[in-house]
Amino acid sequence: MKTSILTLLSFSLIFVFSSCKKTEGPGGSSTISGKIHAEIHDGAGNLLADYDIAKEDVYIIYGNESSTFDDKVKTSYDGTFKFDYLEKGSYQVFVYEKDPTIPAGKVVKIIDAEITDKKSTVDLGIITINK
Repeated sequence: MKTSILTLLSFSLIFVFSSCKKTEGPGGSSTISGKIHAEIHDGAGNLLADYDIAKEDVYIIYGNESSTFDDKVKTSYDGTFKFDYLEKGSYQVFVYEKDPTIPAGKVVKIIDAEITDKKSTVDLGIITINK
């Protein structure tokens, strides 16, 4: 009887202490933010227009171990975006931009971000993409 109680207690303690390790992702108090800005060029590379993009999808990958996104948000009317409630760690934020030189017509623009402190905001600034 004592052996089974000690075994149960040991497994409980192992579970409690192993679940306390926080990894990248939701559950924290930090934020990653930025702004998406578009540029439109003609065939000669001349700038025709530029503007802040509303309703653009922005994706985030928690950590550096994955090739699929973990969450996405849409930009606000002024091109701003924000991922809230993140833990300390490494992140990759990405958006798609136009590239007429490849068959798919789009490429991924990836921005690395690192949250080093609790309750902090990492501002990625203005991210300019081709549209």
